[in-house]
Amino acid sequence: MVRTIEQTKAAVTDPAARLSRRLASHQAVHDPQREPRNRLRWLKPVQAWQTQRLERSFARFLQDPARRPAANFFLSDVYGDRDFSQRDADIAKVMPMMQRLLPSALVATVADGIELGALTHALDLRMAQALQRLAPRRRRIDEALYAKAYREVGLRRLRMRQIELIDHVGQGLASALRMPGVSMLLKLSRVPAKAAGLGELQVFLERGFEAFAGLDDAQAFLADIRHNESVAMARLFAGEKDPFQID
Repeated sequence: MVRTIEQTKAAVTDPAARLSRRLASHQAVHDPQREPRNRLRWLKPVQAWQTQRLERSFARFLQDPARRPAANFFLSDVYGDRDFSQRDADIAKVMPMMQRLLPSALVATVADGIELGALTHALDLRMAQALQRLAPRRRRIDEALYAKAYREVGLRRLRMRQIELIDHVGQGLASALRMPGVSMLLKLSRVPAKAAGLGELQVFLERGFEAFAGLDDAQAFLADIRHNESVAMARLFAGEKDPFQID
């Protein structure tokens, strides 16, 4: 069957279709049968190191009572070292219902979150592979070794896309707070979601809403994250000393 131009455009822009593709990519990149680099010994250490680095970079946010919930949400649910397979399985089960009940913008935000997770993991696999080449006998990562592996992997455009997706997820949740009825819909769906075994997805959405509801200025918070991560990326590629030291 040949698609028309209009059908092709609809498939690209339809949030549910995009979410379905992102889920398939996420599952593929995490599957050790389809992606053997998931078995590399450096994968878990590099993911743990990056989580600790993010916690250090987010220290200023975590010390601010207004920003702390949103910062914790990013560290634990968006950009952290967690197994999101149950949440993604939940989403796969309820995609038709999500399409009917949730605003398309919120479905797009969930798709952004899944894309971010898949892209982050794909980059982690490349980092683990680079570390295996650069330091096959070492057991610990330090800043200099991490930076060397980062430059070896390269892929500046994908690193920029990673930062963009962090911003998109935050922007989507902040915008959803202003949508009439979405907050009430989440509250009403709490019990049915748990009964249907969809607790992980429900918790993800509720935590995101609660985190951003307490922010006085979501745009400023997200702008700070974009700035900090963009500066760190530029310094890593430039080989500068102390790349994660943000002025």
